[in-house]
Amino acid sequence: MRQPARRLILLLLAGLAAAPVSAAEAGKQHRVVFQVDTADPATMNLTLNNATNVVDYYRAKNEEVEIDIVAFGPGLAMYRADKSTVADRIAHFADYGFPSKIQFSACNNTKTAMERAEGHPITLLPQATIVPSGVVQVMERQEQGWSYVRP
Repeated sequence: MRQPARRLILLLLAGLAAAPVSAAEAGKQHRVVFQVDTADPATMNLTLNNATNVVDYYRAKNEEVEIDIVAFGPGLAMYRADKSTVADRIAHFADYGFPSKIQFSACNNTKTAMERAEGHPITLLPQATIVPSGVVQVMERQEQGWSYVRP
């Protein structure tokens, strides 16, 4: 092969190597953890709006995303069957048919403290997954490289 042809091939290969690669092609995982630590219905709705927007964005790009909405302290009201102002919206997430993964994490430390203070068991929404500690859940997700959002 002549020198100019070889040089051209090397330049083309170098250009391909430097070309931008989409997150899906690069195998990058999109993961976000949302923290809810207030019983404010506006914050709960904002969190669900943000989660929906994230899923819709990556769905349009044909990419998956993992979402964990972690509620603790007063924020556990988001997942309480007797107090949630967003129960219908949370149920809608399951019906929406997301190709992505979403977890609704409920802090067991908070649940236990509320049960002790109120003197009766607390029922959570069926979509909620109890985790030992909401703060630890957020911390460990961040240590695993998840993006963090607190609406």
